[in-house]
Order: sequence, then structure tokens, then C-alpha cells
Amino acid sequence: MNTDEQFMQHAIELAKRAEAEGEVPVGAVIVKDNEIIAEGWNRPIINHDPTAHAEIQAIRFAAKTLDNYRLPDTTLYVTLEPCVMCMGAIVHARIKRLVYGASDPRAGAVKSVYTIPDDRKLNHHIDVVGGVFPDECGQLLRNFFQQRRG
Repeated sequence: MNTDEQFMQHAIELAKRAEAEGEVPVGAVIVKDNEIIAEGWNRPIINHDPTAHAEIQAIRFAAKTLDNYRLPDTTLYVTLEPCVMCMGAIVHARIKRLVYGASDPRAGAVKSVYTIPDDRKLNHHIDVVGGVFPDECGQLLRNFFQQRRG
């Protein structure tokens, strides 16, 4: 198992934590110098906060950990392709690298619906790797929504 896979496995465990709390199962970790400095999982329902996506939770914690609103030389691992809101935060935080699991054909802002990392008008560019454990990440989401539809 390579480093990206190891950190994505941790994000998958966090997604399962979100699911156990009744949230959409998405997990995220932020890594700097090969160490996890922050983690998050979806909590918009529990927090009564539409911005409480896994990525935002992790970014907020990482900023506090590093005592800096910029997160240079970090990698964000997330189980689902980020949405527009999360991609905006990723750009503003100056995260260097993004690794995600499953694509999001309805709201993905990396490759699926929008291509924010490819927009050369932005002043920060992110290296992107998609499709790390896409089947496992996607199956978590499919199972969650199948159970909700019941």
C-alpha cells in the first residue's frame, strides 16, 4: 500500500464515523511532512451548519494546528470529489495537493461538473490525484443513500 492509499484508508474510517452519526459518509485528512495534522468528517446536520463538510472541518482544524490560515505544502485526502464551496476553501488555504476517492457526478468541482483546479485565472494551482479507492469510497455513499431511501 502506498502513502496515498494509507492516508485515504484513514479518510475512509472518518467517513464511517460520519455515517455512524447519521451524516453523509465523507471523511478528510490533511497531511504535512507525511504526518496527519488534521482530520474531519461531514457534520452539517449535527452542527446545523451547511458549511460543515469534511474538507472544511479538516481545513479549520489544520489552520488552528499550524496557527496559519494558509496551509502550504499540505495534502488533503478526501473520500469524495470536493464541491464548489470546498474547492474554494482549498484554493484559499493554498493546499498544495488534493487526493480524492470517488467522483461526484452531481456536484464535483474537480473534474465531474466543474474543473476549478484547471482554471488558470486563479492565483493558486493544486496538484490533483483522483480515484484512490474509488469503489470503496463510492460504495459507502451508495449504501448510505440506499438505506435512507429504505
